[in-house]
Amino acid sequence: MEGSGNTNWEENVILIDADYADQMVFELSVQLERMLERRMQKINIAKWVDYVALDGGLRPGNNRIQVLLIYSGEKTILQNFEPSDLKDMLNGHAFTDHLGEFCFASFPVEQEIVTRGKLYTQSAEMLLSSEKVKRLILVPDMNEYGIDLKRVLSDIGKTETTLLTVNPLAGMHCGQEVLTYSLMAALGVKGSELG
Repeated sequence: MEGSGNTNWEENVILIDADYADQMVFELSVQLERMLERRMQKINIAKWVDYVALDGGLRPGNNRIQVLLIYSGEKTILQNFEPSDLKDMLNGHAFTDHLGEFCFASFPVEQEIVTRGKLYTQSAEMLLSSEKVKRLILVPDMNEYGIDLKRVLSDIGKTETTLLTVNPLAGMHCGQEVLTYSLMAALGVKGSELG
């Protein structure tokens, strides 16, 4: 997010580690296919970010939501989402529904300069320090850089912050939701199917 200091952020921002989200969909799909004995389709990313926004406290209205995707520079295609092209289809495009307008921007990690974890935590820190951002929803890889992110989240100020993780964590200074629920909903799996 080079030069992001001059960016006009929206009040609502969703910051996603796209590599991590893609891997989670793959792992969840494999488990669900075994349990339900049926094939899982790719997730419609617009439907999924809708569920993520709801988990983060957004309600229907004329909202503007920025969806920021951080990804490894060599990985330009998501394997488990549609649309899947991080450079073209998920950068500079938007859609509107009952929650408002979702505007996508994707940022590749330049490995020689910064790691994915460092870029994610620096981006979260920058968004939390912005006076414009009122709601921040995070989908990070806590196993990879959770310690650094936890430090960043110790000072969230007035920003309403929600962390989506597979397992809620103790000692976090923000709201938490279970990531698996939004992924299952986007996959079209109902709780009643699980037994």
